[in-house]
Amino acid sequence: MDQPKLERLLRLITMLINNRKTTKEIADTLNCSLRTVQRYIDTIRAAGFIVHDRSKGVPYLSQKSKPFKEIDELIHFTEEEALILKKAIDSIDDSNTLKLNLKKKLYNLYDYPFLADVLVKPENSKNVHALIEAIQDKKCVILTKYRSANSNQVSNRTVEPYKFTTNYQQVWCFEHSSHSCKLFNVSRIGSVELMNDTWQHEDKHFDAPIDVFRLSGEIIGNVKLKLNIRAYNLLLEEYPLSEKYITQGKKNDYIFNAPVCSYEGACRFILGLYNDIEVQGDKGLIDFVNTKINFLKKL
Repeated sequence: MDQPKLERLLRLITMLINNRKTTKEIADTLNCSLRTVQRYIDTIRAAGFIVHDRSKGVPYLSQKSKPFKEIDELIHFTEEEALILKKAIDSIDDSNTLKLNLKKKLYNLYDYPFLADVLVKPENSKNVHALIEAIQDKKCVILTKYRSANSNQVSNRTVEPYKFTTNYQQVWCFEHSSHSCKLFNVSRIGSVELMNDTWQHEDKHFDAPIDVFRLSGEIIGNVKLKLNIRAYNLLLEEYPLSEKYITQGKKNDYIFNAPVCSYEGACRFILGLYNDIEVQGDKGLIDFVNTKINFLKKL
C-alpha cells in the first residue's frame, strides 16, 4: 500500500472512533469514492476491528474490538488529556508558528467535538459545540446577533449548518432567507440556538473554494505581489495558508502568487502595507486597488 492510501486508511480509523458521519460524508472528507471507503472498512474488519452501523448507515468502531484498546491508548486523547493539551498549547505565545502547526496537526487527526476546545478560542467553544451537534443531527439553527461584515448589520440568521472550515474558524450554512449557501465566521456569532426543524435543503448544500484571505466564491484571478521581509512576515502571521504560494525572490524579497475569490482581502492587505509591497498583477487586482485609492483621495 502506497503512502497516500496508508495515510487515508489511518485517518479513516481515527474518524470511525465515535463517528457520526455517513459513509458518503466520510468519502467526501477523505476525497475518495464510496467504494474505496467500503473497501477500507472491510480491511479494518479483516484486521480484527468490529465496525458497527448506526441508523442511517453511519459506521463506527466498537470499543470491544481486540486491537482497539492498544491503538486507542496510543492515538486517542481522553477529555481530560485534551483539556491539559489545550492549556499547554494556549500557553504558547500567539506569535509562535509552532502553536498553529500543532493545532493543524490535531485537527487533521481528530474529528470529535471535544477537540474543538483545543482548536478554538474559549469564547467560541460553546457555539462550535452547538454547531457540531446541529451538523451531526442535521438540524437547523438560529445564529443570533450575527455581525455581518458585508451588510454592516447585526441580525439573526436561520440556517442549516453542514461543514466547518479548517480549525472551526468558519462554518458553511444554507441560509433560509436568501436560499443560498454562505460562509459564516464563528467569531461573529453571538450565540447558536438549536431548532427542532431538520434540514430541508440538503441537496443544495455545497462548499465553494476559499482563498488564503478567507474569502469564498469562484476563483476570479491570481494575485501576484512582491513583498519585503516585513510584508512577508505579516502575510504569514495573518494568513498562514499563504505559505505555499510564496517563493524566495532576491536576497530580501519574496513573491506571493495565489488564486483569489475576491480582490477585497488582498487589497486590504496591500493598502495597510503600501510601502512594503509591489503589486505585480493581475490587471483585475491593479484596477481594484486603484479604484480604492481614488476613492480614498476624495475623502
